[in-house]
Amino acid sequence: MTPRLDLDRHCGPAAVAALFARRPQDVQRLFHTAERRREAGPHCAVLARMRRPYREVPAADLARIAGTQHHGGLVALALPRAVPALDPARLPDSLRQARVTPVLDGIGNPHNLGAIARSAAFLGCRAMVLSGDPRQAGLSDAAFRTSEGGLEALDLYRAADLPVVLRALAPAMTTVAAVARGGVPPAAVPCGAPVALVLGNEETGLPPATAAACAWRVTLAPAGPVESLNVSVAAALLIQAFRG
Repeated sequence: MTPRLDLDRHCGPAAVAALFARRPQDVQRLFHTAERRREAGPHCAVLARMRRPYREVPAADLARIAGTQHHGGLVALALPRAVPALDPARLPDSLRQARVTPVLDGIGNPHNLGAIARSAAFLGCRAMVLSGDPRQAGLSDAAFRTSEGGLEALDLYRAADLPVVLRALAPAMTTVAAVARGGVPPAAVPCGAPVALVLGNEETGLPPATAAACAWRVTLAPAGPVESLNVSVAAALLIQAFRG
């Protein structure tokens, strides 16, 4: 029951349902506990039509397959998702038509990546961009699990040289750098065009070159004694602010 190393693990009913809704052809096998038999039924039917295996297993076995106790009783193994490069000259509709698109530059914690994707999908974003910063977390079991299906709901793109891409996005998008201090309030940013909201590393923030490539810098001012927020929480507040 050891999963193939080249397959991603999607854990929990929400994540698995999103995977089957978006990429059923990539699912290679499914495991579930007896308690999740009802939720697993439609997915098992899909796999049966594709002649791919599915199996009911005890919770202890599922934890070994999932690599975590936090599997939610349902685990799908799927081919890794391709993340194409973003071409600003041919801006996808998912960026052009949404009010906000989060752009992650050096977000190293996969749980933060997943939490941002979850909030972005909840708040109506349609895409997310990942930079080429070597610290940037990629798609992983932890990110899929934390996103609760959010990563599957979003179109995903990569930007190897993010400053170059950000400069090329104007005027189709308003590029906004989230900074810890020295920025304007979100309400000060004119939002006629869709917003590319750029979020930086949890410890060091945005690289200077990335911040300089943005048209605006915004800062969330604290209303109490705590001076900072987790980046995923800040992302949700800023996405909501720019939704209008």
